[in-house]
Formats: sequence, C-alpha cells, structure tokens
Amino acid sequence: MANIGSKLIKAIKDKGNELEGEMSFFEHLEALRWHLIRAALAVIIFAVAAYTFYDEIFENVIMAPTHPNFWAYRMMCNMGELFQRLIPAWFSAKDFCVQSIHVNLINTEMAGQFTLKINSSLMIGLVLGIPYLFWELWRFIKPALHEKERKAATGFVFYASFLFILGVMFGYFIITPLSIRFLAGFIVSPSIQNLFDIDSYISSVSTLTLATGVVFQLPILVYIVSSLGFLTPKLMRSSRRYAIVVILIIAAIVTPTPDALTMTVVAVPLLFLYELSIIVAGVVERRRNAKELMNT
Repeated sequence: MANIGSKLIKAIKDKGNELEGEMSFFEHLEALRWHLIRAALAVIIFAVAAYTFYDEIFENVIMAPTHPNFWAYRMMCNMGELFQRLIPAWFSAKDFCVQSIHVNLINTEMAGQFTLKINSSLMIGLVLGIPYLFWELWRFIKPALHEKERKAATGFVFYASFLFILGVMFGYFIITPLSIRFLAGFIVSPSIQNLFDIDSYISSVSTLTLATGVVFQLPILVYIVSSLGFLTPKLMRSSRRYAIVVILIIAAIVTPTPDALTMTVVAVPLLFLYELSIIVAGVVERRRNAKELMNT
C-alpha cells in the first residue's frame, strides 16, 4: 500500500513538473508575441510616415532608378570614360552612359493607385523596421543564453542590421537600375510596345531590394550554423568552386543582362560575402576548440 502511495505521489509530482514546463513554454510564446507586436507597430509607424510623405518618396526613391541621372548610371558613365582612357580601342564611353530609359507605367485596376500607395508604404515600413525586428528578436533570445554565449553573440543586432542595410542599398543602387535598364529596353519585335503595369514595377523593385538584403545575411546564417557544429571552414573552402558556380548563376538570374560586366558587378560582392563567411566559420571553430580545451 505504501508503495502504491509513493508511486501516486511521484506521478502527481511528475505531472506538476510537466504542467510547470507547459506554463513556461506558453509564457515564452506570450513573450515572443509581444516582441513581434512591438516590431509590427514599428513597421506600421514607418509605413504611416512613408504614406505621409509618399509623393516625395514615389518620385525621388521609387521612380529614381528610371531617371538617367540616377547614381548607378552616373557611375557607369564615369566607368566608361575611365575604360576609354585606358583601352580606347576596346571601350567607348557612350556605350556605358545612359541617355534615357523608357518606362511607360499604366494602371489597370479601379483601386490600383490607392492599393499601390498602401502596399508600397507598407513595404518601405518593413524595410525600415527590420533592424528593430532584429533588436526585438535579440531581446527575446538573450535571457536564454549563458554569459559566455551572450558575449559571443554581442553585436548581433548591429551586424545583422548593417548587413541588411548594405544589401538593400546594393540591391537598390546596383541590381535594380541595371535590371530596369535592360528590361525596359528589351524588345522581341518593334511591333510590341512595352507598357508596364505599376504593380509589376513596384514588385520588381521591392523584390530585388529585399532579396539582396536577405542574401547579405549569409555571414549571420553561417555564424549560427557553425555554432551548432553543422558547418566548418574546411567544408566551405573545399566547396568554394561549387559556391562560385552557384553565385554566378544567381548573378545571371538577378541581373538578366547579357554582358559579363554587369554579372561581375553583382557576383563580386557575393563572392566577398562567401569569403567573409569562411572567416566567420573559422572564428566560431577556434572558439569552440578553445572551449573544449578548457573543459578537458
């Protein structure tokens, strides 16, 4: 009888521990929910600000890659002049200078321009709010880390935000104008007139910009995967040739232009990110080996 009573008490205690664990799990979900709510509020605040100043943003930011005086086109013209001075037999400055870009935009829906303003304002709010989202995620994860893990992850918000902003700027100032320049001037037949739907244009600009910001998170992803022990610098070095092929394919897809110069402009930063990721994986491996030596 005493044995049955002790088993019953043990079962009650085990059930209590399970309930306590479940409550802890739900409390973590509640905390995560509030972190995400605050991040969503930040996105909404930025979106409202973008909506308020939308006329200036539309003309000077969204439509800027269609203007011949855009930064990327001016740099291309300067690059053409430099190549012409260095190798005049091979290059001509006028081949690099952009005189005009014919982008004829149309709206095909009754509420198209209104939804355009709403959606593009939300997209701008998302881009501006992602660094704050990183901060909220860090605040959620930080209490679960040990002191050494916190020190090792110090600067996560800064580096993730910096790489994201750098990627967004690269996508906006380099990839987007090069793609628009090619696609706006590409024709299959003179009988076909290029009239681009405004939603298609906004979608292309936002996709190229955000996608590049995400791709630039590669070193952060490598840091996390390496910390879990699934990736080593030796493996990344041995896979470098395959990575180069994949990067060139990505560069060809992202910039559908036939010239090798444009592909090179896109591929070089991606190759630099891969090499930087190898360095990051090496740092993580050295820290892990030092920790194992201290524990032995």
